[in-house]
Amino acid sequence: MQTLLTSGAMSRAGRQLALLLCSCCVAVAIPGGLAEEGCPAEPHQASRYVAAVYEHQSFLSPDPLALTSREQALELMHRNLDVYEQQVTTAARKGAQIIVFPEDGIHGFNFTRTSIYPFLDFMPSPRSVRWNPCLEPHRFNDTEVLQRLSCMAMKGEMFLVANLGTKQPCHSSDPGCPSDGRYQFNTNVVFSSNGTLVDRYRKHNLYFEAAFDTPLEVDHTVFDTPFAGKFGVFTCFDILFFDPAVRLLQDSEVKHVVYPTAWMNQLPLLAAIQIQRGFAIAFGINLLAANIHHPSLGMTGSGIHTPLKSFWHHSMDSPEGHLIIAEVARNPPGLISAGNATGKTDPFHRKFLQLLAGDPYSEKDAQDVHCDAAPKSTTNASPTFNSEMMYDNFTLVPVWGRDGHVHVCAHGLCCHLLYQRPTVSQELYALGVFDGLHTVHGTYYVQVCALVKCGGLGFDTCGQEITEAMGMFEFHLWGNFSTSYIFPMLLTSGMMLETPDQLGWESDQYFLKKRGLSSGLVTAALYGRLYERD
Repeated sequence: MQTLLTSGAMSRAGRQLALLLCSCCVAVAIPGGLAEEGCPAEPHQASRYVAAVYEHQSFLSPDPLALTSREQALELMHRNLDVYEQQVTTAARKGAQIIVFPEDGIHGFNFTRTSIYPFLDFMPSPRSVRWNPCLEPHRFNDTEVLQRLSCMAMKGEMFLVANLGTKQPCHSSDPGCPSDGRYQFNTNVVFSSNGTLVDRYRKHNLYFEAAFDTPLEVDHTVFDTPFAGKFGVFTCFDILFFDPAVRLLQDSEVKHVVYPTAWMNQLPLLAAIQIQRGFAIAFGINLLAANIHHPSLGMTGSGIHTPLKSFWHHSMDSPEGHLIIAEVARNPPGLISAGNATGKTDPFHRKFLQLLAGDPYSEKDAQDVHCDAAPKSTTNASPTFNSEMMYDNFTLVPVWGRDGHVHVCAHGLCCHLLYQRPTVSQELYALGVFDGLHTVHGTYYVQVCALVKCGGLGFDTCGQEITEAMGMFEFHLWGNFSTSYIFPMLLTSGMMLETPDQLGWESDQYFLKKRGLSSGLVTAALYGRLYERD
């Protein structure tokens, strides 16, 4: 993903430009407080807006497979909506202009098509019917949830985005109509600050959701706001696919995305906050991501992510939900084009450029990155091995010593790491590559270069899920990717997000540069998607 970003879709033009990211101010939100506190204020406050996302620990049906009545379903959903209403009130006191709630937060999950039916609201098309459910509660039947959400938006005087199940009757003459005579959709709804139903988005890329139908056509939902312009909308698993996520951002005026999700974390590459952060950086947009909070199911991780800052929450310990509020720019700050200027003053970056240029002395130089008598390290004098990571068969090479240059290849993708370390911890790190079709829990084609901390000292532990690490690195990570859709991911000990110092194309290689980690490295990865090969 981008690097040479405009705020819309990515282009490979101008590959010789590297992109220097400004210094990143990151803060985890404090319950009831603005997430950006402690960060330096920026000028032109009128060009900023206040956003909120809520990670919700939902009340769940004790038996989602059992049949229930509409009244019983509403009783459960109103318990969750009561919490939503409290959060809107809190966010309103902090000046929030938009709030996002998670996927499945109102009704829960693991239903069958039949058992979820009492939980579904009727959904008229906002594009054909102008409707304020709070002011016109009796216009349509089975819209109690929409009515409450509409009233919350009106009372809080803010845009509100929430996820619920919806139903739409269909006729047997419709060739796509299910046998029970209705469509059932996983739906995001958007309300304006006066409670009007502005738009909807029906999830396209369902993730083992037997209760819901895939819309016959992809919804490309964009809504306009007076405080920040256009927002795009999609849900959870959609983030990994071209439609609708990438296609929405081909509109250069869409600089913000609201993203309800119910994401189960999977390290080392796809924790919720990892993919959220990588997407925001890659496309140069603000991503407002609200995840469900059920740590026992591995579900946590929400944030307000900008290209240069993240305000996030990830907790496997707390049993409670969490509200994040942050002030962000109406026009997300862009990446600064740096060209090759850093190579003139940074010896480490010069080594990287020499390696790309095929300097005959570069391999020797890479072993002696420090100008003093630093211990020499290997340039792939290490064995390659295979290990399962994210259910894929990665090819890896161990990363040993204080400094060096290692590389590993698979199916045409070659990944390189130029690194130096202030000290060598008693941990095993490895550089891995995968270029192929991922087929477990979804089917999609990826190209990945990843530096990971292994779960132990054995090669077979590389790719295991870990969250703590001590190894400090300064490094360049790069590969000859055949896609421009590349998500940069940097995760350090304690589930802390980091921002790359520099990203971009150089000599047909996409690279990530980082120095000065805040804590031990867990994962540094370039996660590429080849949508056309899905």
